[in-house]
Amino acid sequence: MAMDETDGLFDVPGASRARGSGGSLEANTHESAPLAVRMRPRTLDELVGQSQLREPGSPLRQLIDDQRSLSLLLWGPPGTGKTTIAAIVSGQTDRRFVEISAVSAGVKEVRAAIEGARAELVGTGRETVLFVDEVHRFSKAQQDALLPGVENRWVTLVAATTENPFFSVISPLLSRSLLLRLESLTDDDIRDVVERARVDERGLAGAVEIDEAARDHLVRLAGGDARRALTYLEAAAGAAAARGVTTIDLATAETAADQAAVRYDRQGDQHYDVTSAFIKSVRGSDADAALHYLARMIEAGEDPRFIARRLVILASEDIGLADPTALTTAVAAAQAVQLIGMPEAGLNLAHATIALAVAPKSNAVTTALGAATADVRAGRIGAVPPHLRDGHYAGAKKLGHASGAATPYRYSHDEPFGIAEQQYLPDVVADAAYYQPTSHGAEAGVKERWERVRRIIRGGVTGGR
Repeated sequence: MAMDETDGLFDVPGASRARGSGGSLEANTHESAPLAVRMRPRTLDELVGQSQLREPGSPLRQLIDDQRSLSLLLWGPPGTGKTTIAAIVSGQTDRRFVEISAVSAGVKEVRAAIEGARAELVGTGRETVLFVDEVHRFSKAQQDALLPGVENRWVTLVAATTENPFFSVISPLLSRSLLLRLESLTDDDIRDVVERARVDERGLAGAVEIDEAARDHLVRLAGGDARRALTYLEAAAGAAAARGVTTIDLATAETAADQAAVRYDRQGDQHYDVTSAFIKSVRGSDADAALHYLARMIEAGEDPRFIARRLVILASEDIGLADPTALTTAVAAAQAVQLIGMPEAGLNLAHATIALAVAPKSNAVTTALGAATADVRAGRIGAVPPHLRDGHYAGAKKLGHASGAATPYRYSHDEPFGIAEQQYLPDVVADAAYYQPTSHGAEAGVKERWERVRRIIRGGVTGGR
């Protein structure tokens, strides 16, 4: 069964279509329909999980039970009930119900749906619920086309998205809608879904039993996705029938579905969440966790160049001079990705990931640049000291630059230890001490040397700001 939110639910190939109050599921509850479709909840009380959305007085209760006009944005992972909620609205509301899919509909179809809703409201007084699936796939222009209908309440919008709407939905549409966050179902929720489908007349009607090990296996594979759980259950029941048995055991369940699909969207929330966990695990020196998230990204088809770039950044941001080889390792991995390609370059990424995870950590480079940047942005800039200014042009000496300065430039290589006591910073930040090395790893040696060097440069004063 395909994982698309609309598969097996609506029969409209892109264009809008009005429906009566009978809902949109009647044609999809036939015996050959997928188990996930047959078992779709018909009321909010049948909805598994999402208890926060089913409380008395909640926006969903107001929309469905009280028939209030509320535009909603439903945001959550696949299989958490977004399309199910739309189907419940379709079946339990007295309003006209129209559905369009952002996968195939364009501005023309959106405007037609809005105009149809307006005409219906003016002509009969009947309101329209407009369900937009995969709304994040709409362009800005297509989303703009929804605004008049929502703002003037010609339609009650119910839009579904698997991606973070703050990245994928335009601000005017967000501000005119209530955002409802749907969470991944818990393991107990999935067990409930599986058991209901096993015994319900719309489902397997008790034709098979399922042992605990097999049930746990299906729950693990589902990963919080009710649709996926029912798809695996249906496949396992088919495998049991083929074997001539009435009990789904672990071996049968493994035959039907032996690998969990990786939930990861390269353009959406999972991309950002897994990437964040990856970086924080490397920063936190947990090589095992870092490898786990690396494997998830690789298996989900993440661009290896993106992973390599993140490692190169981290090498300076979180390690710096605590291990001067970290940046070299990360850059080498990035070059290997370009030269070798996947899947072999996965080894190079793993090499760099482990090396950076176990390396001593220092954010001194990051804080040094941040402190210097803060001064610049605050206007603490000041003139370049005269002895440091360019003296390679006629008249520079007369202007008091370089060798013509009151205190001439001192060439470092002519001084003891190759270090000259002189002012390099502008007067306004002359006491700045941006780089504060740690005592971690190789940076401990850098710290000791830098403190000596800074004392020489500044005439025995280390600087205190």
